[in-house]
Amino acid sequence: MSSPRIHPDTIDDVRQRADIVDVVSEHVVLKKQGKDFTGLCPFHDDKSPSFSVSPSKQFYYCFSCGAGGNAFKFLMELGQQSFAEVVLDLARRYQVPVKTLEPAKQQEYQRKVTLREQLFEILTVTAKFYEHALYQSAGQEALEYLRSQRQFSDDILKHFTFGYAPDGWQALYVYLVEQKHYSVKLVEQAGLVVPNKNGTGYYDRFRNRVMVPIYDPNGRIIGFGGRGLGDEKPKYLNSPETELFDKSKTLYGLDKAKGAIAKQDRAIVVEGYFDVVALHAAGITNAVASLGTALNAGQVRQLLRYTESKQIVFNFDADAAGIKAAQRAIGEVAEMAHRGDVQLRILNIPDGKDPDDYLRTHVADEYHALVEAAPLWLDWQIQQTLQPLDLKQADQFQTASQDIVKLLADIANADTRTHYIRHCAEIFSQGDARLVPLLAENFLAQVRRQRRSPEEAQKKFKVAIKKSALEEAEGWLLRVYIHIPKNREAVKQALEERDLQLSFSHHRALWRMMLQWQVADDAQEPSPVGLLEQLRNLASESTGPLSQVHHLLYLDEKTQRDILRAPLIIRAAVACMEKTLCEKRYRYFLKLWEETDLETQPNECAYYHKQSYAEKKRIAELDQERQVAFEDLASLPWVGEFYGQLDG
Repeated sequence: MSSPRIHPDTIDDVRQRADIVDVVSEHVVLKKQGKDFTGLCPFHDDKSPSFSVSPSKQFYYCFSCGAGGNAFKFLMELGQQSFAEVVLDLARRYQVPVKTLEPAKQQEYQRKVTLREQLFEILTVTAKFYEHALYQSAGQEALEYLRSQRQFSDDILKHFTFGYAPDGWQALYVYLVEQKHYSVKLVEQAGLVVPNKNGTGYYDRFRNRVMVPIYDPNGRIIGFGGRGLGDEKPKYLNSPETELFDKSKTLYGLDKAKGAIAKQDRAIVVEGYFDVVALHAAGITNAVASLGTALNAGQVRQLLRYTESKQIVFNFDADAAGIKAAQRAIGEVAEMAHRGDVQLRILNIPDGKDPDDYLRTHVADEYHALVEAAPLWLDWQIQQTLQPLDLKQADQFQTASQDIVKLLADIANADTRTHYIRHCAEIFSQGDARLVPLLAENFLAQVRRQRRSPEEAQKKFKVAIKKSALEEAEGWLLRVYIHIPKNREAVKQALEERDLQLSFSHHRALWRMMLQWQVADDAQEPSPVGLLEQLRNLASESTGPLSQVHHLLYLDEKTQRDILRAPLIIRAAVACMEKTLCEKRYRYFLKLWEETDLETQPNECAYYHKQSYAEKKRIAELDQERQVAFEDLASLPWVGEFYGQLDG
């Protein structure tokens, strides 16, 4: 379906509702820094946090690559989506009613919105059906299982809205389709019934199971998990992928845990929903679980939105399957952990117990003590690497050394890397303190070689294409025009006096736009919105040439300081632009002179030589003009006077 033309009122409503920190943090790990947030830019290969998000301005900006804009622009650039697609997605997410300017497309979009609302309604009704069934005679076995074996109180059962799917092929089908008169196709789309292979009807997906409703972070039911009470296979069954439910993007219990995660500044991730319920029942309410799939980076980023210090504890089972699950989860977020975007710890409960088992014989304070003592993920990885090996055996010592070097080489922070090199040297010394310095030196050498592998070296030392001097000069000229209204006429006059034009298409587009706005303001009532604000608003929703000049619309500490020397910038910039033209003419005349025969065309030869010499002389003059002397700086007013001239 092509995107509809969206009514301006809807766009304004979505813009007001969509918080940029909320939107960006789904894709970028953000850390609080003063009033703003920082992280690694998703639009280029960022090594150190140069990406800034301002909640007050509802803008993001990268001081390295120049990417910037509002929530709309971020999603447009990141997902290569149209403006309309992004607005519709955000409207659906923030439950903003959508009005469009095309009735036919409004009808089509409303149909899709209505579908989702109908699915939400069906799932809510189904949850009440299951909950009611749990307390009937048919649900006694399930209720006894939850109360006795799981030791859940009635308050907890109500809090998590546990239910029971009756042991019949069509109990839910009859209730929803025949009694409630919901369309069987909608019930199927909700993942609740399955068509018979012979095409003659439908049967319930969940039968004779304890039912656990799965909520989205906003508290709406999007699916179910079912635990079999008999010989049903599989023992645990989740809803299929639907319009509402994607288990790879869902964390069970997040709707109830997010407040506690923010308050305690830490999230605990366990393997199953019964572990989550057991922890919440014990008062440990910052726990969530993945849903039968390996925890992935997207789910971790969801959690990081709620913890300022980015603390996450993986509490997976201590058996082989649990260790494997922890290794997979670490692999998913290893890059984030190496960079320090997440403070990751690994908790394995003694005797191989899961949280549910542990809390039946221990109190919450003992579990909290285990969480506090949980090792950092790298310490845990080192322990897992060395545990099966005997360092007294030469071959196993070598294997262990190679594996440890691979772990250490990925650590981005030099201080952290040095700490672990020393730590591992102490382990490998096996108590002989004299060996620690030698082993540390050996590890350091190996780590350096590992980090300088051809692939890493090529990636690390790949030379970035820098902007030409001409593009930089034009950019500075435009910065002065945008940010210092007092010097706008000086910029125009400098270009007109030397008959200079901007060379780059995105610069020309910006220049024409600004001149047109100025003409319009001169001809009628000036716009109450400043030039800078107009440009930022327009550029934030543009993917055309204007999107390439975002870096000119924002000043970091350095550019704000430099731009205060506006008269010198204008002089140097126009000199650079003229020099570029002179260099082209110089090369042109020099080529003609070299190709001209002195004996047969003496006059032409003399002319070309004279012109090339004149251009070369002018280039030298322009180079001198671009230099800044002490007298130039002394002639400028005190820098504090300039701050009042900045626009915005």
